[in-house]
Amino acid sequence: MTDQRQRFALIGTGNRGTTMWGQNLLEGWRDSVELVAICDTNELRAERARTMIGSNAPIFTDIGMTLNQTKPDLVIVCTRDSNHDDIIVAALEAGCDVITEKPMTTSVDKIRRIREAEKRSGKRVDVSFNYRFAPTAYKLKELLASGAIGTLTSVDFHWYLDTNHGADYFRRWHAYVENSGSLFVHKATHHFDLLNWYIDADPQTVSAFGELRNYGAKGPYRGTRCKGCEHASYCDFYLDLSADPFLETLYEDPSDLDGYVRDACVYREDIDIPDTMTANIRYTNDVVVSYSLNTYMPIEGHHIAFNGTKGRIELRQFEKQPWERPNHDEILVVKSFGGGVERIKVPHSAGGHFGGDDRMRNMIFRGGEDKLGQRAGSRAGAMSVLTGIAALQSARSGTTVRINELGDIG
Repeated sequence: MTDQRQRFALIGTGNRGTTMWGQNLLEGWRDSVELVAICDTNELRAERARTMIGSNAPIFTDIGMTLNQTKPDLVIVCTRDSNHDDIIVAALEAGCDVITEKPMTTSVDKIRRIREAEKRSGKRVDVSFNYRFAPTAYKLKELLASGAIGTLTSVDFHWYLDTNHGADYFRRWHAYVENSGSLFVHKATHHFDLLNWYIDADPQTVSAFGELRNYGAKGPYRGTRCKGCEHASYCDFYLDLSADPFLETLYEDPSDLDGYVRDACVYREDIDIPDTMTANIRYTNDVVVSYSLNTYMPIEGHHIAFNGTKGRIELRQFEKQPWERPNHDEILVVKSFGGGVERIKVPHSAGGHFGGDDRMRNMIFRGGEDKLGQRAGSRAGAMSVLTGIAALQSARSGTTVRINELGDIG
């Protein structure tokens, strides 16, 4: 019997690559995939990741050698956002399909490179927008598609990152626009993609504000990294890597090879991304959005409300907070003209992103009908990145930015 499993190469062995697309993928989808190569510029990190994944796949430090020697069917990209394009293009031109972690990339030119290579090669790029696959997101999309509140006119969308999750972006490579495009691109790509998917239209104009209010140069003191820092005993953001065996194993000794430490000071003066962000977005179908992202909250989760000509849909999704929460989300569908309220309880599912990770991997590797268009390709990846690029440009310039004036994306 012929082995029909997809032979894949994992490029990048940070947290997401090692877990979501390494260990977890092999544990749950070994009947569909075979890991044939692991590639990372840091060989020791790749070796540590390979042990965690439970694989004997060969390790490479160069994408060209990975592709030439192992000839995978599929490449999964989990590197820094700013070099996704080089890896995706190389993989496409080698005849591979690609799954890339979000965001797809960080600039208009890089979007164009990817889109053109995809068209030339005839291969496929999937973007890992797992939030689309969460049960509650599916239900919201279903309600909107059914016309439950008439014509959609506006959306309020506010995302809260707590002082653990939010601060972590400022410890890592994400803290520089050069690497991540800012959190308007890296983190908000999830949120902008959800909006684009929910609204079922393209963003047209963006007007945004973004400030650095809590991290970076705003800090009261600073060091190089948490380990050995003189401020460790009283810094609210002190991270003890030795208390987390996973992080210490994957990052501490490997940092001797490339200098990348996992506990860099959140108050480094050269941090250049905003930590407090808002944006107003207008869509081609005249829906308008009010969006915000905050990165140092005492809570984690989001609030979203859809306003229509016949009612309103509301959701407050809790992820972390200092009080008990039920093991489900509650969507409120409030009808106008005395129509009352319907309370829809959506149970949480096991796995990352309330079950979204598993559902996405099932769709990609096992197929099935995609009734609501959850599977996201390069165009969806491009549109979410363009929204983030426009937001950062608007915040820096103080002007409204038109998406179609940013450049051709192919």
